[in-house]
Amino acid sequence: MTRSVHELYAARITDQTRQLAAAVEGSDAATPVPGLGGGTLAHLLRHVGGAHRWAETVIRTRATAPVSDDQVNDVTPGEDDELAGLSTWLLDGAEQFAATLLDTPEDTPVWTVAPSGRPAFWARRMTYETVVHRHDATAAVGGTYRVDAATAADGIEEWLGFSTLPQAYASPQAQQRLIARDRTLHLHGTDAADGQGEWLIDLGGSPMRWSHGHHKATTAVRGPLKDLLLALYERRAPDAALEVFGEEGLFTDWVHAAGDWLRR
Repeated sequence: MTRSVHELYAARITDQTRQLAAAVEGSDAATPVPGLGGGTLAHLLRHVGGAHRWAETVIRTRATAPVSDDQVNDVTPGEDDELAGLSTWLLDGAEQFAATLLDTPEDTPVWTVAPSGRPAFWARRMTYETVVHRHDATAAVGGTYRVDAATAADGIEEWLGFSTLPQAYASPQAQQRLIARDRTLHLHGTDAADGQGEWLIDLGGSPMRWSHGHHKATTAVRGPLKDLLLALYERRAPDAALEVFGEEGLFTDWVHAAGDWLRR
């Protein structure tokens, strides 16, 4: 039986959160997290748990306007923070998010930060917020990071959707600098099982567009879906098996410019 969109993401977010908690089990809350600007595992868990609770509030209250995101950004650890307690709190938030999602009709209008206006936007966004920060936590403790191909491919497509939006960029000029006639990017996931692991990004005009398919491009990037996803978030694992053909600088510039809003 095919699962609904809400069932799919409720399962993914709880699974990813459990994996995050398991990755840091037995570690010190004060362990620094690479790329987190001096943040620790305690900061990271507070941030992810706060994000889950923020998005849950949006869905549960049927919010039609922005909701305060203080709990996402105010992540100063307490003096008595320890990972066991923070992990329990994190898991509670993910389970509450999943329960609220499953209790909400898919066509319910809610406020979203990008075009959608439906709860599935938050379900998908919180899933990949968790997926990416699970990588950060795993790297901090020296663990092994894995993501199944279907989840990684969906995360890539979410990122690609954002990359076409003007508001994803720091300024209109930052987006315009990427646009040039016949300029394209091709992503090729080498472990995609269903033939849906290839994407063409058209930077030849505005609005930018993306589509599935195998095409010759200005720049092509080839590798496992997990590594492609992490590269889009500017997190390249030391063992990343990526090959870049053509203008590597174009890929780097596009990723950095299109990911601006996710770093804010």
